[in-house]
Parts: sequence; structure tokens; C-alpha cells
Amino acid sequence: MPAPEILWQPTAESARATRIAAFARWVAERRGLSFGDPVDYDRLWRWSVEHLDRFWGDVAEWTGVLPGVPDERVLTDRSMPGAVWFPGTTVNYAEQALRHATEEHPAIIAVAEDREPVEVSWAALRGQVGAFAATLRRLGVGRGDRVVGYLPNVPEAIVAFLGAASIGAVWSACAPDFGTRAVLDRFAQIEPTVLVAVDGYRFNGREHDRRDVVAELRAALPTVRTTIAVPRLFPDEVPDGALPWADAVADEQDPAFEPTPFDAPLWILYSSGTTGLPKGIVHGHGGVVLEHLKWGLLHQDLAPGDRFYWYTSTAWMMWNVVVSSLLSGATAVVHDGAPAYPTVDAQFALAAEVGITFLGTSPGYLGACQKAGVRPGDDHDLSALRVLGCTGSPLPEASYFWVYDAVGTDLQLTSASGGTDVVTGFIGSAPLLPVTAGELQRPMLGVAVESWGEDGRPVVGELGELVVTEPMPSMPLHFWNDPDGSRYRAAYFEPWPGVWRHGDWLEITERGTCIITGRSDSTLNRGGVRMGTADIYAAVESVPAVVDCVVLGVELPGGGYWMPLFVQLAPGEELTDELQAQLRTAIREQASPRHVPDEIIAVPGVPHTRTGKRLEVPLKKLFQGVDPARAVNTGAVDDASLVEHYIRLAQERISS
Repeated sequence: MPAPEILWQPTAESARATRIAAFARWVAERRGLSFGDPVDYDRLWRWSVEHLDRFWGDVAEWTGVLPGVPDERVLTDRSMPGAVWFPGTTVNYAEQALRHATEEHPAIIAVAEDREPVEVSWAALRGQVGAFAATLRRLGVGRGDRVVGYLPNVPEAIVAFLGAASIGAVWSACAPDFGTRAVLDRFAQIEPTVLVAVDGYRFNGREHDRRDVVAELRAALPTVRTTIAVPRLFPDEVPDGALPWADAVADEQDPAFEPTPFDAPLWILYSSGTTGLPKGIVHGHGGVVLEHLKWGLLHQDLAPGDRFYWYTSTAWMMWNVVVSSLLSGATAVVHDGAPAYPTVDAQFALAAEVGITFLGTSPGYLGACQKAGVRPGDDHDLSALRVLGCTGSPLPEASYFWVYDAVGTDLQLTSASGGTDVVTGFIGSAPLLPVTAGELQRPMLGVAVESWGEDGRPVVGELGELVVTEPMPSMPLHFWNDPDGSRYRAAYFEPWPGVWRHGDWLEITERGTCIITGRSDSTLNRGGVRMGTADIYAAVESVPAVVDCVVLGVELPGGGYWMPLFVQLAPGEELTDELQAQLRTAIREQASPRHVPDEIIAVPGVPHTRTGKRLEVPLKKLFQGVDPARAVNTGAVDDASLVEHYIRLAQERISS
């Protein structure tokens, strides 16, 4: 196949000016190596994965996080799971995040649907973090205790997290759109001592009162000794027995940072929980600091003066990434509101308003803008924007062309693939590389990514399982309440012990670029040919009459196979014979005849996880006759009412 079109590429001069090039030159001089001029990314990547100890030791040295650690003390045990990084050292995430304090740029810019943007200075952030940490200490909170937030994407969430981290407490969060059951599924298992909770939030122009949910959480979490109340909708009300947020941060002071071991727990994130109780994923201070500095400085070229934004909620790992932009000295832009309010191009309007230099969003948002016919580059001043990031699901090839036609020709479009599991990317971007339509640029530095066939051998130019063959510092320390590590091993290290299997289909091309085609556990398999779902979604979403869709590959008793496509239609549209023919033609021409579904069914909507991923596997289980209570945890779904429709469809089909 011919190479896809190059849509953007750096000049030799701009490549030399990047931080990744500066790092490569420093390493080359330090170790007597050569990575070329301009730097050859593939050569640098190969060295980084073949010499993990030297690479991560050099990252720690170059960033000033852990200077002077000998190579032999960087990675003393390479086991997966169980790798041992930088033993005997201490790193406190909050201390690293606040070390770039300056008056030249704000630390945070907060935007919301009902307010003008508000800037938080570095001095104010340090003072509030210090005050909140002192409050926690006064409440008896210590190293290892859990502090949880039921909070929207607001500065208070960052202050609470950094305050907890500064004293060695462990942070965890849920967004306020989570109902009581979904929150308790997560928080009850980690037994928090302090709950930081908001009274409500605004979304899509509407107010959502969460006072009853907070009361239910307080009643159902017996380990919570103190609730700290954050006002959003009811500023004059404080729940009985709660500590007002204003009091918790009143005594501003410089933080006193606890010297936490490199592998001390920092936060607990969660698996989606769509098929059972969410798994608590524990990451460590040191691993996250080094991984996010590598990601920010080397792969995104972040620096003081940058304004970093990613549309997210506190429940998604991208919130953690936004906070980690502080590690690079950048300004974190936090957005409390709906992604497309008041208009579909709201995120681009926001970029123009506050001068965002790095805008991160989802394929779904870019697709919605494309379908709406908006041209953000014509309608808004995006002159500050240099990078447009995208993650959450595969980015269709058509969206690449739309970005460079409708947004701008002189920005880098970066598509990344990673996971909450490692709170970073496996595959992503680098400012040294060209952007090609429909492809991710490369595996990231220090990440030994390969694509494996069923026989456990690497493949190139064909679809295989995404695996990581060497440890990463931000891999989980462990799962919560998994003392023997059995759940952790089962999640990632089967069927190949000692090798991380992530569950994505990956093709690494002959040119080194990467294509993610969807989850391997939701693979379509027609006649023995494995297919990802992303090609079908890209084709269907090119049809304006379709708002959303999901395709399933259902193995039937007796060896049969049924591949339905469920489509949510735009208002006023009907699933006519003509529209069905249009969809089948689009799939046949843009994917292949093998991708054409057996049946197209109109549905009121498509359920997703709370981080925006289609519910492919749970829905497939419904049509295989699995008990709905076991197949789907509706508390982990963005719209549980939609699941009922699929349950009825499945029951009707099975009984017919």
C-alpha cells in the first residue's frame, strides 16, 4: 500500500529547537552516542527501550527530579509485574508540581459555563495547597490515608489533590455526574477518611443539585471522619457537621512536603467497571512524575508559558494529565461544563479566548464539529494553538483531513493511545515526526511496544495484540484489595506471563507508524478474519444522518456469527431502505465488503462508559444470553436507561 499523505511536518530548524532534541543532544554528549541532526526519533526510541535504566536515569537527571542516581540503581528488578524503580529514593509529586512557581504566568485558568475565566497564580496555588495540607494534618490525616473528591473540573479539585499528595495521603476522585451507587462502588472499597464534595454542578446550561447524593455518600461511608463542603450552586449552605472549603484553605502557607518513597501510592484510578466492581488502580509518586515529565517535556514540548487544556472530567485519567502539565511549568486550563456548550465549537472558542497553546479533545468532538460544518480556523483566532491532541478512541482518517482544512495547516495533530492502567500513552506523538493521515506517529520513548500475533511473535504490517515487553515506571503498583496480585496479573499478563497485553488491536507499519483499530476483546471475526471496529465507525460516521453507532460481533451457539450495527439517527431521520443502502455502501467502500453488517437496527442511543468508550463487550454479552446484572454494571454507564433498550432487544432476539 502507498504511504498515506503527510499533512504536517516539522522543519529541520523547528525540530532542533524542541526539548526532545535538546534532551537527545544532552544524552549523546553524556554517553558518547549520536542520534543524528536533526534527531532521528527512531534511533532515540530504540536506545530508550534497549537501555531502560540509562534512559530513565537520564530523564531523572535532566529534569532535576533525581540527579546523581547511578545506572545500576535505576531499575533493580525488571519483573512484570513487580519492577523496582529507583529504590531508596524519595519523590513527592506535589513538590515537583509546584516547583515552577513564577509570577510571569498563571498556574491555573478556570473556565465554566456561567463565569468568565479566572486565573489562579502560582503563589495562590502554593498557599492554598499548604493551607489544605495543614487542615488535613490537623484532622489527623497521614501518609497512606485516602482523601477522596466528589468534584467537577475546578481549581478546588487540584488544590485538594496536591494538598493530599504533599502529606503522603492517597487521592481518588469521582465526577459529580456519578450517581450514589457508582461512587460507592469506587470509594467504599478504599475506605476514605476525608470526603471533599461539591453541592452541585452546571452542565449544558442546566443546574444539577447533588446535595442528596452527598448526604447518601456521607451516610454510606463509615470511615469518613470529615466532609469538606465545596460550594458551587448553594454558596450560603454548608451541610451539618461539614467543614466549609473556605475554612479549609483560609490559612495560606507554604506547603511542607512529606518525603515520600519513589513507589509510595499517589492516587487510585479505576477501571471502567462496566462488567463488575471497578478495579482500583494504584500508581506511585515517582513513576507518575517521571512518566508525565517525559510525556509533557519530550513528546508535547511543553514549557512555562504554554496553556494546556484537555476536555475531561475528574473521573478520567486525562484530568490527571492536565494537572501534570504543572510539572512542566505550563498553565493548566480546567473546564467545568459541557464539551459543546453553548455551541458545538465551544472548545475552539475557548482556545481563542484564553490563548490555549495545546488543546486536547476526543475523536467524537472533532467528528461533531465536522458534521456541523463549522470551520474553527476561520471563525476564531487560533494563532496561539500549536498542538491539537486527541485520544479516547481511534481518530478516523477523515478527521485528520478536516483538521488541516478547517482548523489550521500549521499545527501538529497528535493522536495517542494509552490507558488509565498506566495513566499515560503507549503510542503517541513527537514534534520531530510528520503527521500522516489516519496513523499514530510512533511508540513513545521508554515504551517497548510491539504487535504480537497469536503465536506470541512480533508482526509488522498486519494486525496483532498491543503488548509492552519491558516495564514502565507508571505501571500500577498494584490493584487495591488484591493482596496476592492475582487480579492484576489476570488483567494484563495473560496469556503471556511477564508481558503486558493491553487489549488493543495494533498494526505497526513498515514505516514505523501505528494504527489502532479497536479493542481486541470486542474484535469482529468473520470467517476467521479478525477486524477492528474502528473502520466501521469511521465509515458510518461519515454519513450525516447518523449521530452515533455501535457494532457487535456475537458468537452464537452452534458456531453461528451475527454482526449487527446499531445506529442512533439524527433528529428527523428514519432508517429507510435508502439510508440502509447508503450505510452499507459507505462501509463496503471505506472499509471492505467483509465489514458490512448482517443487520442495521435503529436505537434511541448508544451507551458509553463514563470516559466515552462504547459499551461493546457488555452489549455483546447481552446478545449471548448473559444475565444483564452480570453483563453490565449500569452504574458505570453514561446513560443507564439506554441499556434497558438493548436488554429488551437481546431478550426478544434470544426468545424468537
